[in-house]
Amino acid sequence: MSTSVGSGGRLLQAVDAPLTRSATFLVLAAKPGQDALDTIRSTLSGVEGLAKNVSIRDLSASFNCTIGIGSNIWDALTKLSRPAELHPLPVLKGSVHATVSTPGDLLFHIRSNRRDICFEFERQLLGQLGPSVEVVDSTVGFRYFDARDLLGFVDGTANPVGADALDAAIVTDDKGSSTSNGGSYVVVQKYLHNLATWSALKTEDQESIIGRTKLDNVELDDAPAGQQRSHKTLTTVEDEATGGEHGIVRDNMPFGSPASGEYGTYFIGYSKKLWVVERMLEHMFVGDPPGKHDRILDFSTAVTGSTFFVPSVEVLGGLAGLVGE
Repeated sequence: MSTSVGSGGRLLQAVDAPLTRSATFLVLAAKPGQDALDTIRSTLSGVEGLAKNVSIRDLSASFNCTIGIGSNIWDALTKLSRPAELHPLPVLKGSVHATVSTPGDLLFHIRSNRRDICFEFERQLLGQLGPSVEVVDSTVGFRYFDARDLLGFVDGTANPVGADALDAAIVTDDKGSSTSNGGSYVVVQKYLHNLATWSALKTEDQESIIGRTKLDNVELDDAPAGQQRSHKTLTTVEDEATGGEHGIVRDNMPFGSPASGEYGTYFIGYSKKLWVVERMLEHMFVGDPPGKHDRILDFSTAVTGSTFFVPSVEVLGGLAGLVGE
């Protein structure tokens, strides 16, 4: 389990870990009862040891696991004040498309350059959690060529890097909930693509929808205000006071199976301000201006949507002291 040190010396989960060749997105629901809570607390507090046990098999494989906790279980599990913005992902309805809000108490974002390392960690993790949880969704992602999605475009170009990534993702000023500092909000969505319909478009039309050229990833000019905007523009949220952009850290991954005809993108976005991600989704599904939705949604359908909070390593470690309470 990779970590870093944030301001104030708080140990952070590595939400800014570099893109790997493989990832597993595991969403779990907690079973009711004190025994289930205690098992989850014990497992989460000891996950750093589990991570070391698996990652030691290949230290060059860039293994990392980031853990998020959902709003429905936060209070009972942690007995800490709830992060100020933590709530289920809202359903945002446009005239044509709408987000979906799906349940989830725990998120494990498992990353490595080796698929077998991700597999082994997931196997041991679920073995420790046992009947305390049930699997809501498990999606295996992979890097596709030069970090492209299955629509054929480079994904994540606008990601902040280095100190800017931590500044975009890590909460540092949540005065209403000191336990939130050093943590991050994370939104996950699973999109399924209609590749046959998408592939029937001319390349120029695809580029107009995305806002970048397909071959060399060059950014195209924004459409004037009030006109149909590209995906790139609609997912950019500007600060009304300064005009600067509110960044988020994405680690999207393609997934799918040609044999079953399933092709998709698993979106995952970390942010110190949940409203920024929600505003991006509002622009996509409702439109900016309203009525002019993101045309990528005519080819990509969101089938899941959940919000979690990624606490600091200290908060996870402190769960051990709550076992039995």
